[in-house]
Amino acid sequence: MDALPVARLQFATTTSLHFLFVLLTLGLVTLVAVMQTRWALGGKPELLRMTRFWGRLYVINYALGIVTGIVMEFQFGLTWTGLSTFAGDVFGAPLAIETLVAFFLESTFLGLWIFGFGRMPEWLHLTLIWLVTLTAYASALFIMLANSFLQNPVGSRIENGTLHLDDFGALFSNPALVASLPHVVSAAILTGGFFVVGVSAYHFLKRTPEVEFFRRSMRLGVVAALIGSIFVVNQGFAQFGKLKAYQPDKLQETAVGAPLGAMITLGFVMFLCAILGTLLLFRNWVTKARFLHYLMVAAIPLPFAAAIMGWLVRELGRQPWLVWGKLRTADAIADVPAGQILFSFIAFSLLFAALAVADWVLMARVAKRGPEPVEEPAERPVLSGV
Repeated sequence: MDALPVARLQFATTTSLHFLFVLLTLGLVTLVAVMQTRWALGGKPELLRMTRFWGRLYVINYALGIVTGIVMEFQFGLTWTGLSTFAGDVFGAPLAIETLVAFFLESTFLGLWIFGFGRMPEWLHLTLIWLVTLTAYASALFIMLANSFLQNPVGSRIENGTLHLDDFGALFSNPALVASLPHVVSAAILTGGFFVVGVSAYHFLKRTPEVEFFRRSMRLGVVAALIGSIFVVNQGFAQFGKLKAYQPDKLQETAVGAPLGAMITLGFVMFLCAILGTLLLFRNWVTKARFLHYLMVAAIPLPFAAAIMGWLVRELGRQPWLVWGKLRTADAIADVPAGQILFSFIAFSLLFAALAVADWVLMARVAKRGPEPVEEPAERPVLSGV
């Protein structure tokens, strides 16, 4: 058995599943921050209830996504020791910063936000959710910075068989990062918007009594989905020009043809769904357009499918290089028997599948149950009832 394809399949599987958690986390936390800001400025009770309800869904997804991220870190030391040895001085720096930002700052701010409802001044509590949002996007920045270095290893030199960093600032101006980061950010906003719209549409299909609650949620979700879809398509095509500079043949490779076509198709389908969803902004349509409600519920998986296709295009097109032009994938794999890698692949896949199922079961349960009743006390923590 050849260890290389097993190791590649393992990393592709775990990365893809982790990426799904990340997209929804980034999108939802942004919308929750907007909801809480509107409540702080306007004081309408519905906006506070929206903050609690959608915040509860966000926290569930965040908690389970953390576990998948930890597994991702382990693989660099267990399976891809050649990458750590050759490019660890450069590649490891943004990953270390991301870990500090995500696991320390973001988690600390989130914990304070969760248990701070009704226990701290409104302005301070609002500041916390925006700090959570900013550190979440900072985490995404450093992950994309590390991945972009693999795509285009700028600001580095080879010395004594290893890569050394010459210019840390070059990592931030990397053409592989400049176009891809806005694409990922807009994809996250799009995912959060589609999720909020889909869950709201589900409740309208079930003829929810919480009409005003889900009308407001629907409107915010539609706006996010429309803005996100516009930028996803725009930034997606903007990357093609950058690719010609550092990976000129990527888009012509056979391996990326199918996922590239699927990604583009899904992108335009989501844009069309977002355009149709704007009809729900009209007061008379938001509760009565049942065909649009069915469409929005069915569209919830589309951003996730498109994200996986986009990730495959980005990673498959780099092969056979792990660090473009400097380290081949075959030379980066650890000297580990293929059977052991296969065992870990099966174990990780089962773990990730269980986490994904648990995530969606918990989120579906909370989403179907709907928001907390109006008469419940204001100091109830966001996690209560999960």
